[in-house]
Amino acid sequence: MDLLDWHRGRLSSRRLAVLVKHLPRGSATLDGLHGEAAQWSVTDYLLASVVDQLAEANWMFATVNRDEDADPLEYPKPVPRPGSTDPAPDPAPSRGPSTPPSDTGTEHNPSPVELAQFFA
Repeated sequence: MDLLDWHRGRLSSRRLAVLVKHLPRGSATLDGLHGEAAQWSVTDYLLASVVDQLAEANWMFATVNRDEDADPLEYPKPVPRPGSTDPAPDPAPSRGPSTPPSDTGTEHNPSPVELAQFFA
């Protein structure tokens, strides 16, 4: 297709808009506008979320069922999403049962005691 057809009057503005709107996922225009995020569909984002949730559930299970004198397990890192150049922030260190949660609005990893109380 020749884009000069729009200038010459052989291609309507509406038809051009429809063609641009429905470009295939791997097109250079979408890659230029949205970068790597244009390569991911809603299904890909949902699958990445499922993988993250499963890793967190496995981490919780292993944390609750480990020996008390063992070293704390490393919190799982999320699957990198396209479009985010920032590395995933490191979660806050796990606290013991005597340390109350802070009200700073930041998320923290639950301690083994908190997980055991939740699942008991």
